[in-house]
Amino acid sequence: MARPRLQDVANHAGVSLATASRVLNGSSRQPGPELVERVRAAAADLGYVVNAQAQALARSRTGLLGLVVQDISDPYFSSIAAGAQAAAREHGRMVLLASTERDPDAERDAVAAFAAHRVDAIVVAGTRWSPEEDAPVATELEAFEAGGGRAVVVGQPLGPARVVRPPNAAGAADLAAALHEQGHRRFVLLSAPERVVTAQERAGAFTDAVAAGGGEVLEVIEQQFSRDGGYAAGDRVAEIAREAAAAGLDAPCVFAVTDVMAIGLIARLRDLDVAVPDDVRVAGFDDIPTLRDHVPSVTTVSIPLEEMGRLAVAAAVAEEGAEAGAVVGHEVVLRESTAR
Repeated sequence: MARPRLQDVANHAGVSLATASRVLNGSSRQPGPELVERVRAAAADLGYVVNAQAQALARSRTGLLGLVVQDISDPYFSSIAAGAQAAAREHGRMVLLASTERDPDAERDAVAAFAAHRVDAIVVAGTRWSPEEDAPVATELEAFEAGGGRAVVVGQPLGPARVVRPPNAAGAADLAAALHEQGHRRFVLLSAPERVVTAQERAGAFTDAVAAGGGEVLEVIEQQFSRDGGYAAGDRVAEIAREAAAAGLDAPCVFAVTDVMAIGLIARLRDLDVAVPDDVRVAGFDDIPTLRDHVPSVTTVSIPLEEMGRLAVAAAVAEEGAEAGAVVGHEVVLRESTAR
């Protein structure tokens, strides 16, 4: 059986094709209530499915938001996505998702694809990379905004986009101060390569705050900005911890610039029979939901990940002239992993 057409609905309801189109495609020029009811009843009788492209033309918007994240399996990004999804529903929008596996080229391609599908807004969540790697994505966002779209980033500024900015520097500095108050003076910094801007913001602020408090960063270890990167750092951290113990020094405290790196590090230390917090202390950043079930409980900087997703969608659907971005708050949460 052939799929019913809009003309079939119009004939069944006894109205013109234009009237049926205005009712079903969401035009602002609606006929009277009696005609609206007739058209909708006819569509239901025939099993007519509305053409989303036609709706978009009638409404001058698609009702779709594109969300680009760097790794949906990372709880940092899945939490942001959950907040964005909830806020989008409240605003009557649908979210399309792309995960780029932390590949700047894939990020650019996702933005271009969403723009080609005429989404109303694009939200890009995640760290920025080197200027050279970011340039193509910024160019795509500029073109999208020039065509009437709205761009928002969760992270560092990028092109013309509105910004929801995590408190990377402030949170890391406050964590260093809190660890200093706990009595820690000897630190190891587990960071990511220089091209990862979020890692550099957190590592730089933490290092400065440690120095200001009279502490010392013994070593900086750079690995992938992921759980596997933390795991790979475990052997070197175990060596540092054993050297400290042999010299009768206080156990070092490792600041991993993201919670997933901290979790990977602790997993490897467990394999090596290095105990946290007895032999080495570990702190992270983000307070991802996974930490709720982690043993030992992990000291971290808590930031409102779902709220960041909500704020991004709010910026995406806001009227022109509204606030162009937001900076979220944070809280240092001291837990078992840094206990002395």
